[in-house]
Amino acid sequence: MVKIRLTRTGKKNAPSFRIVVVDARVRRDGAYIEKLGHYAPIREEEVVNVERAEYWIARGAQATSTVKDIIRRAKTGEPTRGLKGQKKSEEPKAEATEKVAEPVKEAAEAAE
Repeated sequence: MVKIRLTRTGKKNAPSFRIVVVDARVRRDGAYIEKLGHYAPIREEEVVNVERAEYWIARGAQATSTVKDIIRRAKTGEPTRGLKGQKKSEEPKAEATEKVAEPVKEAAEAAE
């Protein structure tokens, strides 16, 4: 059986992964058939050749759940998820600064 899965690269405490096509019997970081892209969770970087991934899936390769998510995001152009599970497009900081700014303005007006 052929699988599409991640192999670990990178330094200690700074993981990055290759997205590869590999025989299921091969160890995690062993020899692979084809490299399809890479994934760096710390930098929130995902690069995958969707065309080749679909080719291998059509030939019967089984993708792991993480790789399926990466391929789905690459197809739709959806941004990667942040460390706290929020989309990058969301900006909760703007709301927080507005809430803090209101009491400061009121205090400044009261001091005058």
